[in-house]
Amino acid sequence: MSFLRRVAGHSLRDRKEVSGDSIIYLGQERNPWRPLIHTTANLTEISSIKSSFQFRTFDPEGVIFYGDTKNGKDWFVLSLKEGFPLMQISKEDVQVSVTGGPKLNDGKWHTVDLSNQGKFVILEVDSSPGLVVGMHSKQTKEVISGELRLALGGILTAKDKMIVQMDPQMDGCVREGRWLNLNIPWVADAEELWLCHQNIRPGSFFAGEGFSIFNTSVFSIDEDQGFKVEFWGDFSQMDGTILSIMSSQEELLGTLVANNNTNEIHLTIRKEKHVVKNTLKRLQITFLKYIVKWLIYYVDESNEIAFSYGPESTPGNLTMLTEGRFAIGGLLGGGKDMVGSHFLTGCLEKIQVQGKDLDLDSAVKDMSASSHSCPA
Repeated sequence: MSFLRRVAGHSLRDRKEVSGDSIIYLGQERNPWRPLIHTTANLTEISSIKSSFQFRTFDPEGVIFYGDTKNGKDWFVLSLKEGFPLMQISKEDVQVSVTGGPKLNDGKWHTVDLSNQGKFVILEVDSSPGLVVGMHSKQTKEVISGELRLALGGILTAKDKMIVQMDPQMDGCVREGRWLNLNIPWVADAEELWLCHQNIRPGSFFAGEGFSIFNTSVFSIDEDQGFKVEFWGDFSQMDGTILSIMSSQEELLGTLVANNNTNEIHLTIRKEKHVVKNTLKRLQITFLKYIVKWLIYYVDESNEIAFSYGPESTPGNLTMLTEGRFAIGGLLGGGKDMVGSHFLTGCLEKIQVQGKDLDLDSAVKDMSASSHSCPA
């Protein structure tokens, strides 16, 4: 199933117009704060103060919906934080943020209703109460003219205005949107929009078109524990480079590659290579001061298999790794532009670095990867 399925619509020069009730994948590659689609309407055209849409994600954090008036002076943002709805509102001299309601990152479709009732902004989830925010200011005057701007997947104001700081990227889907009483088209700056998979499961999906790059300097590395990366998944359904690690001197230190044609996994440390069958469920690699250890768990075997490369193959591992970088889903190339090749196609159910879950949204460079969901 291709990851890059397209949304129906028509192009307007370099922009694309789409219907507001389309199925939209919010995680499409772009500047992470820039909205995926947006629209503008005159306030005099608005007769309803309620919006409704369906939303689905496994992602615990990111921007869903944004609206503003007065060219961004008064604004509203709906996002997720640790899986819970987070509303942030700025109006005249009042700023409010509130988090609560049911967790939404369970991979199921939820109906979200947003309405404005007097001094209150109300969020309902699946027809049940979610959040209520009350605002009052002596300076606040009702705006009955000018423009209203709406956006999905990003914001139209400066990110430093956010009351609660967050990661804006959202690996989620929106469908059946009814935005106030507006029937005007939305605009996407991208030439093509990605659609959502019909069914999803937790994991990180790579479509064979890009990878995620991380600097090793952001991880704590010591001589005793070394540097450890661990993967879970059905390796027999993967093809391409799962992991590549490069030193601060642009030397390729190691790669982990799945070959679906030969049903093999190739583990390489510099010029030393080890080949195993691809019926794995889990694989761990640890760079220590003088050796590199691989730990492999097979689906049909209860015992783990371990092997290592000695000092002659791995001189100065940790020193070279300290200011290096690694890529998930592709083979790193040399140079500061961080180009890659031999990209991965497949789903990694779980990724850990130094014993902690790795969020692809924190990558230095992230291309064509779905950070929290895989097609089911």
